[in-house]
Amino acid sequence: MARYEKDHKQATRQRIIETAGRRFKQDGIDGSGISTLMADAGLTNGAFYAHFASKDDLVTTAVADQLRAQYANVIEQAAPGIAGLEQIVRWYLSPQHRDSPDEGCPSAALLDEIGRCTDETKQAYTDGVLAVIDGIGARLAPADPRSVHMKALSVYAMMVGTLQLSRALADRRLSDELLEEGIRNALTLLCAQEPR
Repeated sequence: MARYEKDHKQATRQRIIETAGRRFKQDGIDGSGISTLMADAGLTNGAFYAHFASKDDLVTTAVADQLRAQYANVIEQAAPGIAGLEQIVRWYLSPQHRDSPDEGCPSAALLDEIGRCTDETKQAYTDGVLAVIDGIGARLAPADPRSVHMKALSVYAMMVGTLQLSRALADRRLSDELLEEGIRNALTLLCAQEPR
């Protein structure tokens, strides 16, 4: 019986984390109260504190979980080398990603809010982003991924900004064109040789 309770508690906690991650990306961290987050998970408010010390604790955990999922579902699934870089960039700057912020990257959906979060949340975010950057670097320079660390981080920042802007534009055609230009720019920057 104790094993079932432990597994059930862990599964419930994971459900809260996953539904909170989607809600945060949809409505923002500040726009998502505990009662809404718990309702999304099919639980009562009272159950929240059995799993998390505070909303900040949940935010930190959800941000880390979202970045782990992005790494597992996008970065790890991409082919090695330039082909993998192109897969990552095309996924990131796709109309599907633009149109599904609750299922996409926490950076594009929450960056401004994460900047105002606790140091623990910022550290969890930093760790998750660096894992993504390492995955990009491993495809860009397999022999020495650290040598392209800042280049990969800079291109990632450009892609995040491009996706954010594409989501804010009312003109759908302009938004699509921006995504296409972002793909070209990201791939050009990633594939450009460093000056000696």
